[in-house]
Amino acid sequence: MDDNALRALAEERLRALAGPGAVLREDQWTAIHALVALRRRALVVQRTGWGKSAVYFIATALLRSLGEGPTVIVSPLLALMRNQVDAAARAGVHAATINSANTDEWQDVQERVAAGEVDVLLVSPERLNNPDFRDTVLPSLTASAGLLVVDEAHCISDWGHDFRPDYRRLRTLLTELPAGVPVLATTATANDRVVRDVTEQLGLGAGSDTLVLRGPLDRESLRLAAVRLPTAEARLAWLAERLAELPGSGIVYALTVAAADDVAAFLRERGYEVVAYSGRTDPAERQRAEEDLLANRVKALVATSALGMGFDKPDLGFVVHLGAPPSPIAYYQQIGRAGRGVERAEALLLPGPEDRDIWAYFASLAFPPERVVRQVLAALTDEPRSTAALEPVVELSRTRLEVVLKVLDVDGAVRRVRGGWVSTGRPWEYDEERYGRIERARQAEQRAVLDYLDTEGCRMEFLLRQLDDPHAAPCGRCDNCTGQRVSAAVSEGAATAARERLLRPGVDVAPRKMWPTGMAAAGVSLSGRIPAGEQAATGRALGRLTDIGWGNRLRSLFAEADRELPDEVFAACVQVLSAWGWERRPVGVVSVGSRTRPELVGSFARRISEVGRLPQLGTVWLGTAVRRANSAQRLAGLVSASRVPDVSGVDGPVLLVDDQVDTGWTMTVAARLLRGAGAPEVLPFALAVTA
Repeated sequence: MDDNALRALAEERLRALAGPGAVLREDQWTAIHALVALRRRALVVQRTGWGKSAVYFIATALLRSLGEGPTVIVSPLLALMRNQVDAAARAGVHAATINSANTDEWQDVQERVAAGEVDVLLVSPERLNNPDFRDTVLPSLTASAGLLVVDEAHCISDWGHDFRPDYRRLRTLLTELPAGVPVLATTATANDRVVRDVTEQLGLGAGSDTLVLRGPLDRESLRLAAVRLPTAEARLAWLAERLAELPGSGIVYALTVAAADDVAAFLRERGYEVVAYSGRTDPAERQRAEEDLLANRVKALVATSALGMGFDKPDLGFVVHLGAPPSPIAYYQQIGRAGRGVERAEALLLPGPEDRDIWAYFASLAFPPERVVRQVLAALTDEPRSTAALEPVVELSRTRLEVVLKVLDVDGAVRRVRGGWVSTGRPWEYDEERYGRIERARQAEQRAVLDYLDTEGCRMEFLLRQLDDPHAAPCGRCDNCTGQRVSAAVSEGAATAARERLLRPGVDVAPRKMWPTGMAAAGVSLSGRIPAGEQAATGRALGRLTDIGWGNRLRSLFAEADRELPDEVFAACVQVLSAWGWERRPVGVVSVGSRTRPELVGSFARRISEVGRLPQLGTVWLGTAVRRANSAQRLAGLVSASRVPDVSGVDGPVLLVDDQVDTGWTMTVAARLLRGAGAPEVLPFALAVTA
C-alpha cells in the first residue's frame, strides 16, 4: 500500500474516532507512518489532549488490516484503561483489558486474543510480573504482538513525577519481541532528562533509529493563577464562595486523603454536588464518580493524585489545587486534565504552609538505606516467602517493602513466584549515588514549585521551561501576563463556616482486630484474630495530622518542645468527650507512658481526670516500637517489656489516653494488657491520629 492510500485510511479512522471534521496533525501522521509503513520505534512527547491515543489506535487498525497481531498497551491506571477501551471502540478497534480488577475475565480475554477477536490488549505494568500472567500468557502474547505501546512512559524514569518500578520490566519484554515489531512510547510530561532516561530504559536511544516527536506543550485554553490566602479556613471559604463561578465542572485537588474528605464534606454542607475521590475509595465508587463528572452530574471531584493520568473529559472547565504538588511537572500533568475541548479553563493554585510538611512526609517513603535493603535480601532463599512473612524480619512498612521487592526484582536480585518471592543468588549493589541524585532532584523540584508561586513572569512559560519545551514563551493569559489578579477576598460568614467545619473536633479510632502474620519469626506468640475480650473499643481522637484544620495545629504542637497541653487544645478535647455517646461512662483514666512527650501526655491525662472527676489509675508502660517500621516490627518492640497498673477493682470502662495513634498497635497492646488486668472495657482517646 502506498503512502497516499495509507494516509487516506488513517484519516478515515481518525474521523470515526474524533468526528467528521477531524484532520490528522502532521506529527500524528509522521508517527503512524513510522509505525505502520517503516515498523520503527518512536517516542512521542506531546501535551495532554493532543491525540497520542489516536496514533496508536489508528496504527493498530492499519496494522490489523495488514494481517498483523494485536497491539499490547501497557497502561498504568484502571481509569485510563476504561477511557482507552471506549476510545478504541469509536475507532472501530476491539479492546480488552487484563488487570487486577477483572481476574475472572482473564481466561475469556486470552481465548478471544488467541481467536483474533481482540485488536488491543491493555495490561497494567504490575501484570508483567504476575507469575501466572508472566509464565502462561506473556510468551504467546509477545510472540504474536503487532505493536507494543508504552503509555505514560515517564513512569519508567526515576526522574519522572510518577516513577513505578514495574515499568522497568518492559526492558525484558522489549528484548523478547520478534524483529520488526514497532514500539511506541508516549507521554505528556517529560523534560530532557526524562526523555533520555526513557529512551535508555526502553532501548529507544541513540543508534536505535528511533523517531522522537516533541511538540509544544502549551494549551491555549488554560488560564493559570495563584491565590495566596493566610489560613486553611480562608482557602476553604474562598473555594466555597468561588466554586459556583468556575466554568462547567472540574477537579479540586488536595494533597491528602483526609483533606479531600474534609473539603468534600464542607462543600456538600454548602450546597454543592461534589464527591471525594482517592486511592482509598472503593473501585466501584471511583468509577461512578468518574462517570458523574463526565456527565456533569457533579460540580467537582475533590481528589488526590489518584485521579490523574488518562482521565479524559474534553470540557473539564477548571482545576483547583488546595495545596501545591511537590513538582512543577506533576502540577502541569494535573492541570492538563482541563481545557482540552473548551476555549477557556481555569487552573488555580492555593498553596498552604503545610504543603512542605506533606512533601517531607512523602519524601520519607523513598527508597530505604542499604542496611534495610540488605535485611530483605538476607531474608530470602530459594524457598518462596510472602510479603507478609517477610514483614516481621525487616524494618519496612508493607508499602515500602513491596516497592523494594519490585526494584530488586527488576535488578535481578529476587524473583516473584507463586507463593511469594525468592532470591536469585545474583550479586546486587546498592546504587547510593543514584539514590542521592534522585533525592537532590526532588528537592530541586520542590524549590521550583516555590519559585513558581513567587515568579513575576509568565506562569505557563515557567512550567514549560521545567519541561524543557523549546517552544516555551509568555502565554499572555495567566495572572502575571495580564495583571488581572484573582481576588483573595473572603466574606466573614464563609470564613466562620469554614473555621467551624475544620475545627470541628473528633474522629473515630477503629480498633485493631487481627495480629500481623508471621509474628513467630519475631519471637512473639500472637497470631490470628484478637479475642473480643482483649480488644480495645472504638476510640476517639481530636483530629488527624493530615487534616487541614486540626492537623495544622497538632503538627505544630508535636514539633514544639515537650510542654503541658495548651488550653485551646484541651477545650476541644472536652468537646470530643462531651459528644462521645458511650454506652457506659468511663470510671477512670489510664495514660500510656511517653518517653518523648511525658509532660504533654501527663497533663492531658491529669486534666481529663480533673474535668471529668475521674480517678487517675496509673500508667501503662510498653517496650519501644521501631519508628517507621511495619506492623510486625512495631508490635515486637512493644511487647518486649510492659508494666501495667492494677485495675482489678474497676467496674466500668477505662479511658486510655495517649498523644498520638500511628499504626494503632500501642493502643492495641495497652488495651489487651488492661483487659487482662481486669478492665472490662478500654476506650482509647488521643490527641491525633496519623491518617
